[in-house]
Amino acid sequence: MKIGISACSDGQFKDWKKQNEELGIILYEQGIEAVFAKHIYAKKDSFSGTDQDRAEDLMRFYQDDSIDAIYDISGGDLANGVLKYLDWNVIAGANKTFWGYSDLTTVINAIYTKTGKSSVLYQIKNLVYADGKLQRKRFAEFISKKNNALFDVNYSFLQGERMKGIIVGGNIRCLLKLAGTEYWPNMDGKILFLEAYGGEVSQIAALFTQLEQMGVFKQVEGIILGTFTAYEKSGATQSVFEVLKGHISETLSVAKTTEIGHGTDSKAIVIGRNMELRS
Repeated sequence: MKIGISACSDGQFKDWKKQNEELGIILYEQGIEAVFAKHIYAKKDSFSGTDQDRAEDLMRFYQDDSIDAIYDISGGDLANGVLKYLDWNVIAGANKTFWGYSDLTTVINAIYTKTGKSSVLYQIKNLVYADGKLQRKRFAEFISKKNNALFDVNYSFLQGERMKGIIVGGNIRCLLKLAGTEYWPNMDGKILFLEAYGGEVSQIAALFTQLEQMGVFKQVEGIILGTFTAYEKSGATQSVFEVLKGHISETLSVAKTTEIGHGTDSKAIVIGRNMELRS
């Protein structure tokens, strides 16, 4: 198996090179050859290259028939800059899945909107982070088709008892960068997954307000809340769900998982695929 490693968002710090080399070794030990894109490390401010440079890196992987899947290792703020340079016809016709998390929410949802294809919300560098041993086991078992533990997520219902629909969303701040653009997904009948790394009570409340004012909460079939890292560490007296309740109807189903988000132990979720949850 051969995969492409891209960095569509902010460039990696140069002192992360050893970490990325370790990732390549770990993947090789699992029978995977990793090919790194040309533009990985920050050169000017946060940029590893221009928006077009990073987009061309991604398209090379889509056009290369020897590449089986694409994993983006970046995060930050810059990923939506590549969108206008992507060839959606090529992406639609390529038999490969894009993986990324955080700011790659923009690319993942744009891929679904433009092509109908699913992508995976997951950071492959979890294999070298604090919970690397657990993540390497899950990933190896997924690749070898031994089990699906990487995607088997525990959840509980906070409101309602059932939801069914195609999953869209990801990082709430990054998703909302697509608002008002041609890349915004159709929310009708969807399950909206939301998580966050930064943002305490007022920031998350403001983002919920924006989604409400856009009519999203009246369109979706249900909401899954992942982890909200900064919020949950802030000591806030209200839970994320308690804040959300002020923006949604009492009949909208809401589920919560602690297993998807920015934690180094985070599991994966497929954006753009149908899913059913029951209490």
